[in-house]
Amino acid sequence: MLRWGQKAAWTALLMVAVLGVTACGANNTPKEAAATNNTEKTQPSTETAGKTENTTEDNAEDNATRKVTDEFGEVEIPVHPKRVVGLYIEDYLKALGVTPVVQWYHPNWGKQDYLHLDVPLFDFSGNLEALLDQDPDLIIVDGGVDKEKYDQYSKIAPTYRLKEAVLQDSAETLKAVADVLGIPEKAESVLAEYKQKEEDGKAKLQQAVGKETVAVIRLNVADKTLALFGIKNRYTGVIYSEFGLEPVPMAANMTDSQAIISEEVIPELEADHIIVFPANGTWDDPENQEAYKTLEGPLWKNIPAIKNGKVYKMERSHWQSGAITANSMKLDDLLKYMVK
Repeated sequence: MLRWGQKAAWTALLMVAVLGVTACGANNTPKEAAATNNTEKTQPSTETAGKTENTTEDNAEDNATRKVTDEFGEVEIPVHPKRVVGLYIEDYLKALGVTPVVQWYHPNWGKQDYLHLDVPLFDFSGNLEALLDQDPDLIIVDGGVDKEKYDQYSKIAPTYRLKEAVLQDSAETLKAVADVLGIPEKAESVLAEYKQKEEDGKAKLQQAVGKETVAVIRLNVADKTLALFGIKNRYTGVIYSEFGLEPVPMAANMTDSQAIISEEVIPELEADHIIVFPANGTWDDPENQEAYKTLEGPLWKNIPAIKNGKVYKMERSHWQSGAITANSMKLDDLLKYMVK
């Protein structure tokens, strides 16, 4: 009886255990199913996974860099820069459809007003650290930046200094800037349009003025002098070399880019046309109006341009730039005043 009793007891315990496991299994099934469903829901779909991979690839592409060689050596720059500083080359950036994060400014010379950029000004003569607030990812500079200053800019962002070999040619400068920005094809389209305009404009000027001579004069109001710009002038030499105008002999024989005109040589200027602009400000400024009266003095009265009323007051900011947009605007001015 004792053995039977023990057996019965074990049987009873076994049955209880089996029933317990069955009950637990029945109770846990919904939870396990829910857990399984939740796991399935948290697995990314093929579409979502693709988007994640694309985003990662896009970020990697955005952060990609490449090595290029500038005037001072090799520099690593972004493949696709987003926040570009182009000091005194904003003209080229605008022509390429890129808006810079700041615009070059100098207290003595102002800024390139003709660009009509709605961005903060950067005082080129001031503290370079002001650029830090703009968080640039690329800085492009021209010949106005030496190695010492270049190194300072490089501490703020990757800096590319244009090569001296391209700075005298606006087309080559445009192509160099476009290459640094990773959009060389844009430069080609801009240049094609510009060259067509240049050819058409040059033909009209040749027909209108032929071999009549032209002088370009800047009023240096601050020191009350007049500067004659020569054929090698980086800003205005284009009107002779590309637009086909004839320089006055004094400008044609000039080895420097400009020279102060002394009173003694004024009667020898012999210009049929005179282009004049102030060093700073606008023609509305009283000091510029006063400075212009110099050309109405007795020393000027026998110069053909003065006698025939062929003196043209130009807006100074694009006439003091040799960049592609400025040159296009110069051509517009010449056609406006010289071609009837």
